[in-house]
Amino acid sequence: MTQYMPLFRSCSSLRTLTQLHAHLLVAGRLRHDPLPVTKLIESYTHMGSPHSSRLVFESFPYPDSFMYGVLIKCNVWCHLFDAAIDLYHRLVSEKTQISKFVYPSVLRACAGSRERLGVGEKVHGRIVKSGLDGDDVIETSLLCMYGQTGNLSDAVKVFDGMSVRDIVAWSTLVSSCLENGEVVEALRVFKCMVGDDGVEPDAVTMISVVEGCGEVGCLRTAKSVHGMITRKMFDFDETLCNSLLSMYSKCGDLLSAERIFEMIVNKNAVSWTAVISSYNRGGVYEKALRSFGEMLKHGVEPNLVTLYSVLSSCGLLKLVREGKSVHGFAVRRELDPNYESLSPALVELYAECGRLTDSEAVLHVVGDRNIVSWNSFISLYANKGMEIEALSLFRQMVTRLMRPDSFTLASSISSCVNDGLVRLGKQIHGHVVRTDVSDEFVQNSMIDMYSKNGLMDSACAVFGQIKDRSVVTWNSMLCGFSQNGNSLEAINLFDYMYRNGLEMNEVTFLAVIQACSSIGSLEKGRWVHHKLILCGVKDLFTETALIDMYAKCGDLDAAETVFKAMSNKSIVSWSSMINAYGMHGRIGSAISTFNQMVESGIEPNEVVFMNVLSACGHSGSVKEGRFYFNLMKSFGISPNSEHFACFIDLLSRSGDLKEAYRTIKEMPSLADASVWGSLVNGCRIHQRMDIIKAIKKDLSEIVTDDTGYYTLLSNIYAEEGEWEEFRRMRSAMKSLRLKKVPGYSSIEIDQKVYRFGAGEELCFGTEEIYMCLRNLQHVTLEADCLQTNE
Repeated sequence: MTQYMPLFRSCSSLRTLTQLHAHLLVAGRLRHDPLPVTKLIESYTHMGSPHSSRLVFESFPYPDSFMYGVLIKCNVWCHLFDAAIDLYHRLVSEKTQISKFVYPSVLRACAGSRERLGVGEKVHGRIVKSGLDGDDVIETSLLCMYGQTGNLSDAVKVFDGMSVRDIVAWSTLVSSCLENGEVVEALRVFKCMVGDDGVEPDAVTMISVVEGCGEVGCLRTAKSVHGMITRKMFDFDETLCNSLLSMYSKCGDLLSAERIFEMIVNKNAVSWTAVISSYNRGGVYEKALRSFGEMLKHGVEPNLVTLYSVLSSCGLLKLVREGKSVHGFAVRRELDPNYESLSPALVELYAECGRLTDSEAVLHVVGDRNIVSWNSFISLYANKGMEIEALSLFRQMVTRLMRPDSFTLASSISSCVNDGLVRLGKQIHGHVVRTDVSDEFVQNSMIDMYSKNGLMDSACAVFGQIKDRSVVTWNSMLCGFSQNGNSLEAINLFDYMYRNGLEMNEVTFLAVIQACSSIGSLEKGRWVHHKLILCGVKDLFTETALIDMYAKCGDLDAAETVFKAMSNKSIVSWSSMINAYGMHGRIGSAISTFNQMVESGIEPNEVVFMNVLSACGHSGSVKEGRFYFNLMKSFGISPNSEHFACFIDLLSRSGDLKEAYRTIKEMPSLADASVWGSLVNGCRIHQRMDIIKAIKKDLSEIVTDDTGYYTLLSNIYAEEGEWEEFRRMRSAMKSLRLKKVPGYSSIEIDQKVYRFGAGEELCFGTEEIYMCLRNLQHVTLEADCLQTNE
């Protein structure tokens, strides 16, 4: 065999290797000598012909364990993991002694094969039986296999059982933690590595640690790791520098990222791409584009990742001309001829720039080869409120026999939140059930869709079918109850979460605070506030919700305390406090808070003025209301129908019905039901049926789905004996399928709220309550009789 080795080294092409193969066949060297056979197997694999390697192997009559190991390793090189595993099973069936050289390659195949994840554990069992579990290389391969297949707990067990933990083992465990999303655990392992065991890290380990610091986003930890890298003299590694650049950008320190970039002597495409991505991540899109220009000037050829980032910058800046230029650059260089990689970025670019036709053109060129592009377009349509277009794209995907993934389904389901589209949402739900393409993302979207359409029974059914519920799933159900007026159910769900020690975040508390606010449950609201403090949740939105809750529950002092304790006050916070003073008739405090807000540099918006006008209405302050209604124009705000309705309600309640009517007629747009309803309510208060008759024609032209408007008019006509008009109003409600929303009363006992509505059957104490009412009625009758006799 020795005389043939120079011939193998001289084979520079598949053709010369084939000639050498033929020569060895003629010489009879491939019948009994395994060495040239093994060399041929390796050579064919390196030449890109694994099929020829397999044929050479099959032609040898008695392959040994070493030859099996070589072919298995060659299959792993070519990512033919299932073929490698099949060869291993064949070797096991021959009941020959398996060389330890075979196992590392088999374990790599087990890690790479998604279809046969359970094989690795069986291989591990055979390794233990063979007494090879103490081999350093095999142990590291086991550690890597468990980490890559998501069995991190088993990887840790292997690591803990290792007698010698070298730098490779430690680095493998750190990488496994990162690959499984356990970033904090990865950094803890690294700390143990350099601290407790005193193992010196290498550049490979530091790259993983740097990536972990970027994921955590903690600048202090990032700088500490950078300091270690500098002390260990690793910072001259270009790959490590690129990772440091990305780490600082993820931590929000663009200045440090720029400094790292300047330190890189030989800036390649990866370096330039890293700095461009950093600028994008930091929202400095103009700098990203300038860096791309500098990259081209330095003669560095961009890759697909570079172009993807640059196209994203163009889309976010709505620079369609520059985006088309980058698109043309990619076409001229033939970097992505089939739009396999750039199509999602191109779709987003043209859509963000309002060129939906161009986006669809890219999409149809891609066809059914890239589902990510279709997902991007469906998501864009859904986010822009173009639900019909989003669902149309989903239908096209199904027609093309493309298999929608979880992202497609979630985006399409989210497009069905509006009235009239819930039927399509149910059909997509059926598709999810039939195809079994469902994950937490899809299930949460279904809960949200049913909740926003008021179908809480369906939302509860989906929720009940989910076995592993994350905090997002619980929050989806909690928000659904809260938004649909099922406040008691929301509070009960929160109580269940708290009792069972489930994870809760600011969204959880926000939903339950809003539920307490809806039913005026002060004691429960205080209890939730206490738990919020204990859990360490301090969020601008929850604090603002607390202000609103305390105000609606009657505890204005608590609302003031929360507001004054806020370190950062948004315009929503100021608006909530103004509204709190308004609903308690404290017009002076409301105006004072408004002035403080303006003095702090925050300009009022439409909602703030709405709350100020509402405060004026609650206190009957006509002069102040007129002043602030006119002040809106000074801040560049045009009053909308809600502002007009509030101002006209203020005028009407005060008795100035003529000015209210004149204001309606001077409105820049036609008055809606809320505006006319404010005037009609004022006429009812001041017994001015003559004005209602005068505006009868205006009222008859209004078509609305506001049940309150029709109920108000019908009640007025009934009070005045206008039964024909009363019947006309009721008939209009019936034709529009509108129903008067029933009122209810509630009472809070021992931090539990009980609700009583007209016609409702209570689930507790019904007989006792009615018996008590009958007794009261009997006592009242007796008292009346006694008073009459006297």
